[in-house]
Amino acid sequence: MTNKSPRVSFVIPVRNGAADLPRCLRSIAANRHAAVEVEILVVDNGSSDDSAGIARRAGAQVIDRPGLRVGACRNAGAAASRGDVVAFIDADNEIASGWLHACVKAFQQQELGVAGYPYHAPVNATWVQQMYDALRVKAADRRDVEWLGAGNLAVRRTVFEQIGGFDESLEACEDVQLCHAVRHAGYRVVSQPGMDSVHHGDPRTLSALFFGELWRGRDNLRVSLRGPLTIRTVPSALLPVMGLGCMSLLTLGLLASPWVGGRAAALGALGLVTIAALKAVVIIVRGRMTNPLAWAQGFVVAGTYETARALSLVSAATHRTRVRVARPA
Repeated sequence: MTNKSPRVSFVIPVRNGAADLPRCLRSIAANRHAAVEVEILVVDNGSSDDSAGIARRAGAQVIDRPGLRVGACRNAGAAASRGDVVAFIDADNEIASGWLHACVKAFQQQELGVAGYPYHAPVNATWVQQMYDALRVKAADRRDVEWLGAGNLAVRRTVFEQIGGFDESLEACEDVQLCHAVRHAGYRVVSQPGMDSVHHGDPRTLSALFFGELWRGRDNLRVSLRGPLTIRTVPSALLPVMGLGCMSLLTLGLLASPWVGGRAAALGALGLVTIAALKAVVIIVRGRMTNPLAWAQGFVVAGTYETARALSLVSAATHRTRVRVARPA
């Protein structure tokens, strides 16, 4: 950013988000101050509820883009915006009161391309949300990371335009691809404390977790193989492949057990348990859990997560399926 008053554009994609959007907009409004020019653009992806009306009454510019993938909606919002920094916030996210100050301060460094921070689970989180939240690395200090979630992400406009924005061909993992492209272009991707947000869309139940990861994992392998494999991306790419292989071995082993015995099926089951246990260890260690009940809950969430990620390699689950399952009755 230059020494002139910075301008930050908030881009919020939404589809039938009337229950969450007011809270998101209020959190952005609470961040306004005279030193920073702010504009808000809500990209309506064909809502049948009052999402567009809520946005207009809050003073946001509404852009109608029905039928598009979320990456294309974000690109449309960015194209219509005027900010030096484009902040992508999902409608079910609520940003912290000091978010804007931390964002502007971060982008004073010219080598910075992307800044954000991993989501927090809601205060009244279910045990599934608590275990799921433990998978996120929330460092107390500012540090470079490989990628950040697009529901709480800010990008320098010039960098965003240089890399061509989000890949609109992706159903999911478009945020991972964007961050990889930013890093490949020579800019930093930084986890910035202060740019905190609460993700009210975290899966509340095991079924919501399953269908969420069934959709979210669709393009994971495709995106992982585009960029250089790292300590973080190798497990993310490899474990679903291994899990699908173990499922296949278990299924075929059970079908063939009358003729060949149960050894193959047992090996497949052992593989699935091992994969789930590895993910559970991550949850337990990061969450600093000492309660055996929490260990068991961590294992159940880990197993659900890895099963969905494995099946996502052969599934065509959509974001709408995920939202329909996740929405409370």
